[in-house]
Amino acid sequence: MDLHLDAEDLNSCVQCGLCLPACPTFRVTGDESMSPRGRIQLMREVQDGDAPLTDEVLRSFETCVQCRACEPACPSSVPYGHLMERTRETLADGGHITPGWQRVAFKPLAHPQLLQIGSAALSVAQRAGLVPKRLGLSAEIPFRQEPLTASGTDVYLFTGCVMDAWQREVHAAGQRVLEAAGFGVTPTAELAPCCGALQAHAGLADDTRGLAATMMANLAPDRPILVDSAGCGAAMKDYGHLLGTAEAEAFSARVFDIQEWLADHLDKLPQARPLDLRVAVQDPCHLRHVQRVHGATRAVLAPFVRELVELDDDGMCCGAGGAYSVLEPELAGAIRDRKLGAIDRATPDLVASANPGCSMHLGAADVETAHPMELVDRALRQV
Repeated sequence: MDLHLDAEDLNSCVQCGLCLPACPTFRVTGDESMSPRGRIQLMREVQDGDAPLTDEVLRSFETCVQCRACEPACPSSVPYGHLMERTRETLADGGHITPGWQRVAFKPLAHPQLLQIGSAALSVAQRAGLVPKRLGLSAEIPFRQEPLTASGTDVYLFTGCVMDAWQREVHAAGQRVLEAAGFGVTPTAELAPCCGALQAHAGLADDTRGLAATMMANLAPDRPILVDSAGCGAAMKDYGHLLGTAEAEAFSARVFDIQEWLADHLDKLPQARPLDLRVAVQDPCHLRHVQRVHGATRAVLAPFVRELVELDDDGMCCGAGGAYSVLEPELAGAIRDRKLGAIDRATPDLVASANPGCSMHLGAADVETAHPMELVDRALRQV
């Protein structure tokens, strides 16, 4: 079967195994087919050797968290993330993965009104105790939220879909911090209802391309786009590769993680008394391994908390993986257990995480989390 993989990219893997310690699924299973090099070898066997798509082969591809921790560990710079996304796209187009119910579940993400209605219904069900624990909803989903209001046109603040519906308070905190630094902020709201990250992970790349095109058409080309969700930011920075156009490359070039942006403008933030907290930084995979700007989180947080502490797991994935924790709860739970051990050893007062999926997945295990922007905002607003 032709997986439509670039032969040069596929053959750049020399099977050295240096990716193995970085791979969360290999770490918890010890199964070679659950490792990056094992999955790449299966891609070769399917594309070049006409190997059959057995249940075991499909299972190998479906259980990848797509954390891309293998990429910075790889001495050959294998573009594993793009290989996996292309493989999943081909398999989804052929009906081998991502069944109909999953595709239906993704539809409301691109339609804010549908998402709001669904979130309100979920909020009611959650309060009635009808929401399964496997969904990992550690905090109550708000039934209704106050809209964000534009304060200027210096920067866009990307608000997106699920995060806006369930964690709008993070956007509000981020907007207040940006305004404290002197920037006028335009929340994107319905101009950019969804970035398409979850769809891309599921192999629904055409849906992601459509959402990317909508966003590019709706957002004026004269200002930076700041993102407070690591997964969304990584997806938007990859539009150039996804669409393969100069316009998309230019769009991606003006996308910044909100901590990345503020780290370059720290001198514009007011001084504040640090919060009396010992904070452990949990790096979302798409901030550390894909965007590779995780140092900015530390630079921005350091002046506003008493102490920052590092986890000793070298940025190992927490197991959230977008929808992964819902689709693969056992593997996600086993991966999270390793993260919980690192957090316990660090003995923090709370954990700072710049991604909604990570914070919910950790929160479901009773870890107190906060977005870095919430902590900075809290420090700036304390009396």
